[in-house]
Amino acid sequence: MNTILAFGATGPIAGLVLPELAKRGAYVRAFVRRPDDITVARRRGAAEVTIGDLADSDTVGQALEGITSVFYIAPVFLADQAAIGRRLVAQAVEAGVKRFVFSSLIHPVLSGLPNHAAKAPVEEAILDSDLEFTFLHPAILFQNYAGAWRNILETGIIAEPWSNETRHSRVDYRDVAEVAAIALTEDRLVNGTFELCSEGSLNRHDIAAMISEIARRKIEARHAGREMIGQFPDVLKPMFEHYDHFGLRGNALTLRTILSREPRTLRTYFEELARSA
Repeated sequence: MNTILAFGATGPIAGLVLPELAKRGAYVRAFVRRPDDITVARRRGAAEVTIGDLADSDTVGQALEGITSVFYIAPVFLADQAAIGRRLVAQAVEAGVKRFVFSSLIHPVLSGLPNHAAKAPVEEAILDSDLEFTFLHPAILFQNYAGAWRNILETGIIAEPWSNETRHSRVDYRDVAEVAAIALTEDRLVNGTFELCSEGSLNRHDIAAMISEIARRKIEARHAGREMIGQFPDVLKPMFEHYDHFGLRGNALTLRTILSREPRTLRTYFEELARSA
């Protein structure tokens, strides 16, 4: 039996993978940090739940016992991300895991951006093993707008800590979750690296215009400035500097091909936010 260990099982992003696996009848062991997460993991489709901490190699080792496949995504702002990821790969090999699906990040070769570069050593560790692998390289997530949506509507301003002009590719993590489930339950994505983007590369003016149409009120695009940048961890500041000058662009062909349909669009996502608000 293919038993899948899923990290991030109750998170707002990685937690989207569990329902996709449940649709496919997969047997999933969810890795969670707190007893309170057990009910959430089971509701999302986990057959088993194990409590642990990625930084605790003992609990990770226990969670890997009897596992065939691993889905891994590093928690946001995880300290020592590269070292923890490499250790997880080593433990997976030792435990006899066959397949490792890693939700990485678009363009991990950007060595000057710590949040991107931390993914490359984990990918290298996987490539230096005999594990079957799938690397998922999603663009900026639609879901990043969810927390700011109400404030955007209330203030009439959409502000981010980089230029209004640079263009970025984006993706709905629900589409990424579907690709992850395919990689964990089928063989067609084995030993592949896949850039995952929705169609188009938009700047903030484009996004403000889109929200204006949907919300039926004027939304203004602004650079957030130093005050907002200071609220973020230092590890993200090189990323903002890069975005300020170059953006982050990708291509939708791969995601469209894997899903055999058009990827979800940012407009549709915003319409969903508007309805829920």
